[in-house]
Amino acid sequence: MKEFNLENLVRETVKALKPYSSARDEYVSDGSEMIFLDANENPFENGVNRYPDPQQRSLKLILTQQNNVKEENILLGNGSDEVLDLIFRAFCEPGQDNVITMPPTYGMYKVLCGINDVENREVLLTADFELDVAKILEAVDTKSKIMFICSPNNPTGNAFSKRNIEALLKAFNGLVVIDEAYIDFSGIESWVASLSKYPNLLVTQTLSKAYGMAGIRLGICYASKEIITILNKIKPPYNINQLTQDRAMDRVVAQKMVQSEVERILEERDSLVKVLNKLDFVETVYPSDANFVLAKVDNADKRYNELLKAQIVVRNRTNQPLCENTLRFTVGTSKENQKLIAILKEMN
Repeated sequence: MKEFNLENLVRETVKALKPYSSARDEYVSDGSEMIFLDANENPFENGVNRYPDPQQRSLKLILTQQNNVKEENILLGNGSDEVLDLIFRAFCEPGQDNVITMPPTYGMYKVLCGINDVENREVLLTADFELDVAKILEAVDTKSKIMFICSPNNPTGNAFSKRNIEALLKAFNGLVVIDEAYIDFSGIESWVASLSKYPNLLVTQTLSKAYGMAGIRLGICYASKEIITILNKIKPPYNINQLTQDRAMDRVVAQKMVQSEVERILEERDSLVKVLNKLDFVETVYPSDANFVLAKVDNADKRYNELLKAQIVVRNRTNQPLCENTLRFTVGTSKENQKLIAILKEMN
């Protein structure tokens, strides 16, 4: 890989941009008793009458301690989708640049390409759902700004080979975004530990899955100080509301509880896999590093509708590349899982 130069990737308009400076950016409370008359807020206290910390310092402090990174390496977003959108807007010139994605994968990458007028160059995974490094690098040209790698991958469930990801990090002079939404269910090490080794690496995570907080919309980006500084220039000033910050802080410190729930989910996943492997209409159960299982069946539309009649909603992924006649089963509670298993055994 040639020497990585972040400046070559940033949009010229973003380089020249002077970010909005909010009242809470200009004066950061040190805990002293102050009268705040600087932000045109309603002065009557109700718990949310003040603007939230635009840099979410208290929450980031917890994340720095848990992930052995500095605050300057963290950006928080209104869900991972906002984080991904900010990456597009900071680095991809509309109508000119392209990104590389590897279907079947998280559908929002393609949607964000459309929203931001950026070409999406799709390179299919191999038949066993692994990264095809040679073909991915063949798709790269001088206008390729970003690669999006979802690992563990959605909808396939598998984590990609470390060696293949390292090969792309070393060979690609653009940004490599590794989406780790399901990392807590996997035994592999997070790529956050490799930030200092690869200046072009960004890692996104979420509180929506293992932490059970999909409703508060909290996404996390870990990257170099330089990349985070650029993203901070264009993020909305108060993108994480106070209620989200408060709930997130309560949850991220409850590591024992989160880990207990993860272990229970993995136990239920194993039970479901065993049953799926014994069913005549199930052709293949794919290995999973996530909180869901992808299975190939004889007729996905038929089986989906049969489950729907039994008041069980799964995801039919048959319209995705390499996923013909597949259903994706999210792992539920023990009670939900037992009901699902009972219905599956009745189907023929």
